[in-house]
Amino acid sequence: MTEIECVVVGLGGAGSAAAYHVARSGGRVLGLEQFGPVHGHGSSHGRTRIYRTAYMEGARYVPLCLRAQELWRQLELDSGESVLRPTGGLVIGRRTNSFASESLRTAIECRLPHEVLDPWQVERRFPQFALAPDEMAVFDPNAGALFPETCVRAHASGAVEAGAELRYGTRVKEWSADASGVTVRTESAELRARTLVLTVGAWTSRFDGGLALPLEIERQFMLWFRARNAALVGPHRMPVFVWDRGEEARTYGVPDFGDGVKVGAWNGKVAASPEEADREYRESDGAPIRAFVEQRLRGVEPHEIAHVACLYTNTPDRDFVIGVHPRHPNVIVVSACSGHGFKFTSVTGEIVARLAQHEAPGFDLTPFAPDRFQR
Repeated sequence: MTEIECVVVGLGGAGSAAAYHVARSGGRVLGLEQFGPVHGHGSSHGRTRIYRTAYMEGARYVPLCLRAQELWRQLELDSGESVLRPTGGLVIGRRTNSFASESLRTAIECRLPHEVLDPWQVERRFPQFALAPDEMAVFDPNAGALFPETCVRAHASGAVEAGAELRYGTRVKEWSADASGVTVRTESAELRARTLVLTVGAWTSRFDGGLALPLEIERQFMLWFRARNAALVGPHRMPVFVWDRGEEARTYGVPDFGDGVKVGAWNGKVAASPEEADREYRESDGAPIRAFVEQRLRGVEPHEIAHVACLYTNTPDRDFVIGVHPRHPNVIVVSACSGHGFKFTSVTGEIVARLAQHEAPGFDLTPFAPDRFQR
């Protein structure tokens, strides 16, 4: 049995950041990952992810957004890698009861820089987008695109440089906790540590230690489309966007960084487990997105050139799970989930490091408490 100060299970976006920040705070860290260093089985891949601050999910996220941005910039300095590209961002929708109106509410409440544009102003400034007359757009100048595979690699490399050991291809079978620490059993070893950090995404329900979190695994497809007008849809001209056209027609997109314009949508197929998620791509999976591209995006060919599956791990309230396990004070549970968590992984890693040192997290984690559904 090997003694370690902190074991991190799962080394995707949240886990690699947790290992990085705990190791840099001086803790002896062992990271365990069932797949390879950067993989496409979970929720931390897909070439690009949107970063935004005028957060339609509510003002409680804004302090986390702003700190995450600072930490992404620091990671760039420390690693020499480009992980966040500013492009500005549009949230588009009806003037009331839409992602756009909620983004505007947050921007006003938090005094964030923003602009409200009508369809004609969007037409002149961002001719890539064809808005309906009853829609508006909220422009977020702080928004941009993260490169998730680069982010994960940079955090993992930084963790190793700070003294962490990361083991890939290592499947955890179970864990248990007592007053003095935790025991983690893999297929080939039994490990003893002071603290356990669970950052296992879609596998959270298997390792939540009796929390019975009511999580729903949702399979999504991300699609890429060839540029018809490369100058129009490149990152110098085209912002990232989120477009709310009603409950069944919510889409998002990222400009062409050289491999096509990326477009995805909410409301995918629900799976009972990550292994049972149907990753086979069918024409019907891309049909709504192709129709959106043909009707609403200019400068893009409406035929996908690539597609990748991704898993959302949704909570009923669509907020994250971040905090100390209510029955095991030496276990930290993090699921930056519900399809909008990757941008926060830099700051969730910092929060984990503080919790592991029994320090105040620096943010109000009440909305993300692991036991809130039981209460």
